[in-house]
Amino acid sequence: MSFFGGGTDFPEFYKENGGAVISTTFDKYCYVNVRHLPRFFEYSTELSYSAIERVTSIEDIQHPAIREAMKYLDMHEIRLTYEADLPARSGLGTSSSFAVGMLNAFYALKGKYADKRKLANDAIYLERELCHETGGIQDQIAASFGGLNKICFRADGYTVNPVIISPERKEQLNRNLMLFFTGFSRFSADIQVSTKKTLRSKKDLLTEMLSLTDTAEQILISKSDLNEFGRMLDYTWRLKRGITEQISTDTIDELYDRAMRAGALGGKLLGAGGGGFLLFYVEEDKQNSVMQALQGLLYVPFQFENAGTQVIYYTPESYTPREN
Repeated sequence: MSFFGGGTDFPEFYKENGGAVISTTFDKYCYVNVRHLPRFFEYSTELSYSAIERVTSIEDIQHPAIREAMKYLDMHEIRLTYEADLPARSGLGTSSSFAVGMLNAFYALKGKYADKRKLANDAIYLERELCHETGGIQDQIAASFGGLNKICFRADGYTVNPVIISPERKEQLNRNLMLFFTGFSRFSADIQVSTKKTLRSKKDLLTEMLSLTDTAEQILISKSDLNEFGRMLDYTWRLKRGITEQISTDTIDELYDRAMRAGALGGKLLGAGGGGFLLFYVEEDKQNSVMQALQGLLYVPFQFENAGTQVIYYTPESYTPREN
């Protein structure tokens, strides 16, 4: 869930100008289960996600991330199952969360430990290089590290800096945020291609969006009125809409305006744009009014989380490769 700085995590921007985002992970998860496939079947690999694949050659796998990750880490004869609390193509980093979780499971199955930075780096390499997907790199880092962070990007790498905030203030921020599913899904890579093309021409706009990360962080860590965080969300959303016309739609604009008229102080469409989830900052006494204004949308309660990717069950498996 990215609040500020989206777009500045594109290498094409931050390698010249620097970049930063303020984001958090929250308690909606994807689950990747991996084990070696028993040798009773005519196929050697079985994958279960929104489709089911049974293949004898890794090259025949249709899912690009699974195929390239298996080649990258030399994985063979596996059964992989995937399920998630949120739909794909929703703007909440589901593909990167899957990539990070899958790599974590693959390393564990091989009896190897990979720390959070390695998992983030490998997921970025998998999605951006091996799968040739256009986009930024914040989702992979957030899914790996977890928590409420300011992630800063430079030409020589990135740093993950926890936002130091009291538990009470963090809980108040959580209570003032409302998440709604628009019902629209989209391939973020298609919008990211459009965004990438505009990065140079929108440098001034992105530079202003970058500066807002410092201001937002100061609001969070100080004793400032927390409502300013909500008002800044509105401001950064209006800036983001100026990057490319594909980021919003007439329907999304109407939903956003309805929530604002009902009492929201600010909000934004999460992710690359075009659909997915709308996030609003709403004082608690106005939340019923916003719920009424958006009664056609699914409201999704959530709580911040701090752990990031983790192995929740592990049993070592011995594996001897087949002889050719």
